[in-house]
Formats: sequence, structure tokens, C-alpha cells
Amino acid sequence: MAETAADNQFTVIVPARYNSSRFPGKPLVEIHGKPMVQHVCERAAEANASRIIVATDDRRIANVVQGFGGEVCMTSCHHQSGTERLAEVSERLKLSDNEIIVNVQGDEPFIPATNIRQVAFNLAERSSYQMATLAAVVSETVDIDNPHAVKVVTDSVGKALYFSRASIPFDRDGRNQNNMSRSLQVMWRHIGIYAYRAGYIRQYVAYAASPLEAIEQLEQLRALWFGDAIHVALANQAPPVGIDTPEDLQRLLEKIKH
Repeated sequence: MAETAADNQFTVIVPARYNSSRFPGKPLVEIHGKPMVQHVCERAAEANASRIIVATDDRRIANVVQGFGGEVCMTSCHHQSGTERLAEVSERLKLSDNEIIVNVQGDEPFIPATNIRQVAFNLAERSSYQMATLAAVVSETVDIDNPHAVKVVTDSVGKALYFSRASIPFDRDGRNQNNMSRSLQVMWRHIGIYAYRAGYIRQYVAYAASPLEAIEQLEQLRALWFGDAIHVALANQAPPVGIDTPEDLQRLLEKIKH
């Protein structure tokens, strides 16, 4: 589909916390001689984002980002989610309501730039949707019951029906036969990248946290609870999984070597 002038204008905001419980200082861990957060910003630059902002509550991260020439917005340390951090950025920088914001997680140093552009364009093309995100086909049986591999189910036009840490859809017959092949054909793993308009981010954080969000610990369920539409598409290029622990990083680096 041809790109329009409007499609080429989007801002990437990278939420970056220092005090991760499982991997403290994660955004500053060096990968191939550069801090992780710099790799994320470089992927956003490759995607031709019109602006790239690192949102952090830690001066150590801010100093590093400014050291490689990046833009920083200091935010509160009391946010419960990345979206709340983005809302503060949009207010501080007075971003216009229609500006498309792509939330690229700070622990995705190898996310393909094409995914960042894809999710921004998907939202730009769909005025009736409040958010857009991506998914990949589950390729390993180990991910089916892995609560860290979030699954998503959509309707026939890509509108999200539900996100869960559980196995959805549940293949009753396939499970009884110890045969997962049918599940792997239709099961999608959610990729944690989001596009929203700045005005919707402000609306989202005004909502009360939903019961589903609290149970699953998935912030996108707040949007579904209040009836908002999330578009889901298969990623043009499936990225590696996010880095939650030092062991995750080592496994990923070993995988990239081969």
C-alpha cells in the first residue's frame, strides 16, 4: 500500500526504567559496545521516525542518552506502565492530539525497523481504531504455555478480541491427542509494540484500571475493557523475544552469533 505524507510523520517514545526487578540497569547494559537503549534508538532512526524521545526517571539513563545525542524527557518514578509514562511525555512536550506515537520498549534492541514503521502506518490508515500493535505466529511449543509469551486472538479483520498469558485459543482435541501442530498454525504471540494517537494516550490514562488488566497484568486489556479498538497485524519480520533477565540477553546474543 502506498505511503502518504501523513504516514511519514510519527514519533517514537522509548520508556526506559533503571530499576527493573529482574534486570537492574537493563537499558545501560552494553551490547556490541553500545548501551541497549542506544540500539533501540537506532532501530527507531532506521524506521525514519520524525522524532525519537527516551522517557526515563533516572538521571544515569538520561546522561547516557544525551551522550550519544538522543533526546530525553524526564518523567515521574511512580508510573505503573509504559503508557502512563508516555502520557506524561505527551503533556510535557505538548504533543498534538493527532500525532501518532509508537511505544518501542527499551528492552527491544533488535526489533526490526520495519515493524516500527508498520505499526505506525497501520494506525494512520485506520481512523476508527484507537491503537495498533503486532503479533507473530507462535513457532515453538514451549511458548504455548509460557506466561511470558503473551497470546492474542483477533476477529476476521484484525481487531483484537483478547490478550492473555494463557493458551488461547485452546485446542481441546489437539491437546487430548498430545498434538500441538494445529495450535501452532493459528496461535499468535503478541509483540509488545504499540501505536496510538497522543490524544488517545491521555484518554487511556484517565480510565480506571480494569479487573482483567489486574488479573493478567497486561495493560492493553484496559483498552478492551472500555470498548476501544486495537488493530493487530502479523509483523512483517518477527523480532526476537524481549530481554527480561541477564540470561535472556545471553541466550539472544548466542542465537545471533549462529
